[in-house]
Amino acid sequence: QVQLIESGGGLVQAGGSLRLSCIPSGRAFAIYAMGWFRQPPGKEREFVAGINWSGGKTYYADSVKGRFTISRDNAKRTVYLQMGSLKPEDTAVYYCATGRRSYDDTYRGSDVDEYAYWGQGTQVTVSS
Repeated sequence: QVQLIESGGGLVQAGGSLRLSCIPSGRAFAIYAMGWFRQPPGKEREFVAGINWSGGKTYYADSVKGRFTISRDNAKRTVYLQMGSLKPEDTAVYYCATGRRSYDDTYRGSDVDEYAYWGQGTQVTVSS
């Protein structure tokens, strides 16, 4: 059974930083892309960032470019989302997801259909 456990969420003031972590289990890690999505209150789930299986390519939503960084540590089987210069509009439940196809060189990150498994989410609240 594949599970993804997110951690690192919390309450932070605007301008602050947080680092989210996600550890998948139940399948190989290093051969799948990983992504982060978020769902703000009352809104649809949206793409935040993605990283391909090798870690050589990263993708970001325009709203977070220059503020967020996605990375992966294959030895630790962990993907991270470093979030900086946080804004109240970043408030959301953040979800980690793992790619559908191994060694996927067509991966572009933002399509939910590129992902096979999702975590339960971690709440990030940014106060003004």
